[in-house]
Amino acid sequence: MLDTLNPSQREAINYLDGPLLVLAGAGSGKTRVIVQKLAYLVEKCGYSPRNIAAITFTNKAANEMRERVGKLLSGKDAKGMTICTFHALGMQIMREEAGLLGYKKSFSIFDTADTGKIISELLGAPDKQDIRLAQSIISNWKSGFVSPEEAEGHAKNEGEQRIARLYARYQETLRAYQAMDFDDLIRLPVDLFNQFPEALLRWQQRLRYLLVDEYQDTNVCQYQLMKHLAGARASITAVGDDDQSIYAWRGASTANIQNLQKDYPNLKVIKLEQNYRSSQRILQSANFLIKNNTKLFDKNLWSEHGVGDQVRIFAAKDEDHEAEAVVLKLLAHKFEYRTRFADYAILYRSNHLSRIFEEQLRSQNVPYTVSGGTSFFERAEIKDLVAYLRLIANPDDDPAFIRAITTPKRGIGNTTLEKLATYAGTRNISLFEAAFENAMEQQLAPRQHEELIIFCKFINRMQVRAEKEECTPVLNDLMSAIDYEAWLYDSHEPRQAETKWANVTDFVGWINRKSTADEKTLLAMTQTIALMNLLESREEETDAVSLSTLHAAKGLEFGHVFMVGVEEGVLPHQRSESPEQIEEERRLMYVGITRAQRSLQISYCNKRRQGKDWQSCEASRFIKELPADDMTFAGAQPSGSTPEVSKDEGMAKLARLKAMLG
Repeated sequence: MLDTLNPSQREAINYLDGPLLVLAGAGSGKTRVIVQKLAYLVEKCGYSPRNIAAITFTNKAANEMRERVGKLLSGKDAKGMTICTFHALGMQIMREEAGLLGYKKSFSIFDTADTGKIISELLGAPDKQDIRLAQSIISNWKSGFVSPEEAEGHAKNEGEQRIARLYARYQETLRAYQAMDFDDLIRLPVDLFNQFPEALLRWQQRLRYLLVDEYQDTNVCQYQLMKHLAGARASITAVGDDDQSIYAWRGASTANIQNLQKDYPNLKVIKLEQNYRSSQRILQSANFLIKNNTKLFDKNLWSEHGVGDQVRIFAAKDEDHEAEAVVLKLLAHKFEYRTRFADYAILYRSNHLSRIFEEQLRSQNVPYTVSGGTSFFERAEIKDLVAYLRLIANPDDDPAFIRAITTPKRGIGNTTLEKLATYAGTRNISLFEAAFENAMEQQLAPRQHEELIIFCKFINRMQVRAEKEECTPVLNDLMSAIDYEAWLYDSHEPRQAETKWANVTDFVGWINRKSTADEKTLLAMTQTIALMNLLESREEETDAVSLSTLHAAKGLEFGHVFMVGVEEGVLPHQRSESPEQIEEERRLMYVGITRAQRSLQISYCNKRRQGKDWQSCEASRFIKELPADDMTFAGAQPSGSTPEVSKDEGMAKLARLKAMLG
């Protein structure tokens, strides 16, 4: 099992004498180390799979680990092993222990749209930016384990003090709905373990060895959860790279590496510095850049992939010139080396930079994908309709109940829902079930109670039909009954309403066609829709250029990378002022550089449009921190740089093209 590993990887897998921090440089095979260690714990160390947990940050990473461990151990041997995200683990803990904190086991999990609605109501219908700001600040407080009572002491200004007061009311509303938001899935288990030592002991006995992936991305709350579970035994391996910590804006804390050293004085540190991805010149650029950051541990990435091409620095006249030059360079390179479109990525600091590259790629008929775009199933109008389908399939789905009964509005407001939620919480039943109880009739005004019962009886009728009848007539009658089209046009601008209704029509048409082809009822189709995200992530990779933000590209690799818009005010971002913020931006640049396997071009503009005016731009300070000997400069020449292309290079390139054409 261990024969194909390098000495550092082997040491990281074998080490079991105490807490371990594996500092895994970019492309150093960290997933392989985690997967092999999971198998090693079962096969060589006698651990039962159900006593091991590997915790990561994305479902994709967890699925990949699960698949690879399943291959190393026979599927049976791997059964029972916990391989999941922090949030999935938190949910599992809360499902089992919810009663201790006064929640029912079937509590609801609210997404950003659900929590946005609550905050909007509490703020008094503000604009979307205010809602997003409140969500972000409350999320960061929860990640930092700041309670509603402590929040005012952490507020930096009057606006944040207002949000601090809102935070307590927001939590009360969630509690009334028997619901948790995403951050509660980590915060509440930590609360639970602080209050109930017997619950903590149960989980410590269940999870006897912890592996934590992407450790540099943990926030204060996640660190507390990890520390609780590890307990005095401290059987833990944390794997991460302090040079790739780029999520401070969502609560990740680089101090967690120092916390490990402080809380575990016998911590063993192993560095993985051999890179299996990039050429030496690309790694040299990354090493030179990151040395400018203050660091706890120095790493020096190296590879056996050879010296490789020089890193090309390209100065464009403006953004049109940059986009045109990048796409033409990409096409020429693809033609010369007979590569695939999927071998190329265009990476940028901010989403707004993608538009002009999309236009250029479309004009050259180049297929491309954009990461971080809104999934069709994430659109509000689709989620509205899916809420009805979820509720018809499962009346105990409280978030679906709340979304469906309030969209379109039908005379049932927050006061009615809060009374319903409070009563349902005391009876430990769903909102739907609570609506039919006699006690509820006493608590509500006759008009509100009548509206509530009319809605619930309508859902019951649709459920009976959805189980037996063909999908198309049931769905068409549902759409007609809720009159969603009229509501869209009443509550949105005409053009926006038209776009949203077209999306709904497409969605309804797709369900009807698919249900007919597969001979499925509406209930069966609802289950199919619930699997859509899983199905989407399993689609075969298409041969297309990747357009991505630097944040979204973390963890990926491409043969040839174009980093664009590398200018002061863009990267580093104009809002990055403190030394800590500049260091985070430098790590973001480092992440971009280390995505490249064979070639890397970094470009910037000499001027850029700001509204109707032109703004002069300056190359990012990070470009000046790269090793000059490994660079070649092209475009508008910075002073003291080398010529764009030497005569010998030009002749060699021409000869290669002639040979290909010949």
